[in-house]
Amino acid sequence: MAAKRPYPCILTHSSYTFEYRHTMGEYDNEELSRIVAELNRAAPSQKSSASGRIPASTASLDKLLSTASNRNASDVVIVAGAPAVYRINGALNLASGPGLDAEEVRGLLLPLLEPSQLEELQRKKSVDLSFVREGLGRFRINIHHQRGTLAASIRLLPSRIPSLEWLHLPASLAKLVERRQGLVLVTGPTGCGKTSTLAALIDLVNTRRAAHVVTIEDPVEYQHPNRSSIIEQIEVGRDTPDFAITLRSIMRQTPDVILVGEMRDAETMATALTAAETGHLVFSTLHTNDAVQAVSRILDSFGSSNQPQIRQQISLSLAAVIAQQLIPGVDGVSRWPATEIMIATDAVRALIRKGEDHQLRSQISVGRAEGMMTMEQSLAELVRANRITRDTALAHCFRVDEFNRYSA
Repeated sequence: MAAKRPYPCILTHSSYTFEYRHTMGEYDNEELSRIVAELNRAAPSQKSSASGRIPASTASLDKLLSTASNRNASDVVIVAGAPAVYRINGALNLASGPGLDAEEVRGLLLPLLEPSQLEELQRKKSVDLSFVREGLGRFRINIHHQRGTLAASIRLLPSRIPSLEWLHLPASLAKLVERRQGLVLVTGPTGCGKTSTLAALIDLVNTRRAAHVVTIEDPVEYQHPNRSSIIEQIEVGRDTPDFAITLRSIMRQTPDVILVGEMRDAETMATALTAAETGHLVFSTLHTNDAVQAVSRILDSFGSSNQPQIRQQISLSLAAVIAQQLIPGVDGVSRWPATEIMIATDAVRALIRKGEDHQLRSQISVGRAEGMMTMEQSLAELVRANRITRDTALAHCFRVDEFNRYSA
């Protein structure tokens, strides 16, 4: 097997020049620490250079983030060979000016990294973190490799914790925080607002209950102050190595409410189900399109020999599944959430326990009195309220015949 060939990038700041190589093992820990210390001295959160000027790379990043904030963008995408791209109301908009070359991209991104994060980027070729820019706010970033160069996706994090009303979500979801145990899942594609929905639910807990809340996030996005509740927020990579290890240890910290940013593996899922069974209210997310798929996704993460036991656990521990999409509004600017809500009633639990998942949709469609609705029912309501067009609803529904029946 051919040896990896490092490709260098020369990064120049006011008082130093050094070479960054992507091949793992190029630097030992001491040298990594020295390199990142040099980079961080150039970051705006640190003191300015001797000339009193902020280095061009960090000044340019601040300019990109300021423009994104002023344009109400949700994300900034940085890829070598193209200008920065802003995602505004779900649509991509190219920044003005020439494209960024590979060295400029690395100069923008590397000063954000601590030594351990740079090492992770070298080892795994991807790293997630959050950072703060004074006067601009908090940001979540994923730095990764593509075509042999660095690239990044930056999410702008609102300083204000959203409410269900502000997010235009059904008020009936507030009842979920009154539960003392059970698993509440929020599902949907990337960028559909799952994290915001969870933040709104945790904020309700914080307002209404004297509870001990522990969150495990990668990274922490919304920062919750202590009000009625005591809230601990644990960040993967900074406070803990992974979700599964921390979730096991949390069980010994007497929490009342647990938030797991994402159920990524079978071990995390099994521990979350056990926590929900044993007197804890657990919130988490999955990437599935509808509520029924969430049950299948959990089961498929386990071997066939374990699935009967896991199915039994789901039937006992599940409280609700909320599947959501963000739909472009009629004005071309706003976006509205379409939601599918499955509440774990006795009938729903019985169907899950018996393996009759194909009948869950019919239970959702007739369960409006319990706060349930299908995605097609939600889309039809948005059309009737003149918030989205019928064509847009058809493009986002999963069952056209069902949507036509509800919107007739």
